[in-house]
Amino acid sequence: MGDDDTTYREFREAITMAPAELERWLETDESRAVGDSSGGGESTGHRSGRRIVTLLRTRKSDLTADDYAHMRKVVGFVRRHSAQRPKGDVRETPWRYSLMNWGHDPLA
Repeated sequence: MGDDDTTYREFREAITMAPAELERWLETDESRAVGDSSGGGESTGHRSGRRIVTLLRTRKSDLTADDYAHMRKVVGFVRRHSAQRPKGDVRETPWRYSLMNWGHDPLA
């Protein structure tokens, strides 16, 4: 169970956007314009963002093994993508927008 506790803590630390803030972001054109859609309409990150909103609103005691697996995926993405920060002003970059789809605003 300790592993789930660590996952939960790391997930909550990685997510810098409130659920309502993330929901609003996911409605923007900028949000929809970034990420890998692997042939489909919605990008992986955008779909993940919708799930993150749900996870943030779920009581810890109600989280499932699948939820924890997704939380680990989110933490891994945020760590990997953050390490690839481009030089210069990142305010209006696909790099930042992609991270925001995953609930992490690097400028927060």
